[in-house]
Amino acid sequence: MAQRSDTVSIAYIGFQPIMYAPADMARLAGRFFPLSDRIEGGAGEAFDFGDWFANWRIQLGIDGNQPMPTHLKVEAADAFEALIPWEQLEHAAIQFAMDGGPLPKGGPIRLYVPNGSSECLNVKSVVVFRFLLEEGRRGEVSYGFKQTFSPDDMRLRR
Repeated sequence: MAQRSDTVSIAYIGFQPIMYAPADMARLAGRFFPLSDRIEGGAGEAFDFGDWFANWRIQLGIDGNQPMPTHLKVEAADAFEALIPWEQLEHAAIQFAMDGGPLPKGGPIRLYVPNGSSECLNVKSVVVFRFLLEEGRRGEVSYGFKQTFSPDDMRLRR
């Protein structure tokens, strides 16, 4: 699936990925606020990750008795990836706009996770959310740049 730079691909357990525009995600959250309300020195508009997720599950028709994910895997346009334990997302915010318009750089959205494994993990240029249910990895955290190698690169490393 081709990834447009102005949308986010969201993949939930057992569902095909769905593309969303940041403004549609914000509407689904039900309310948004100045990012500075949640992140000191933050600029722009954001919405609460938990509010958005709860409403998104309802929109998909996911039964409230279904298990919650254990992790959110976030992928950015620059190949940065973060695996975030579900418990750390309680105060997460998603920045979707700056002065009422799209993010000038680092779009389509930016995820802020205060009080997590790092003082305030923030992932810019988020293009993919993957909700994972992996009990064996519960609590596991990782973040960094995905390393990709072509077959030619692999042959040269031998």
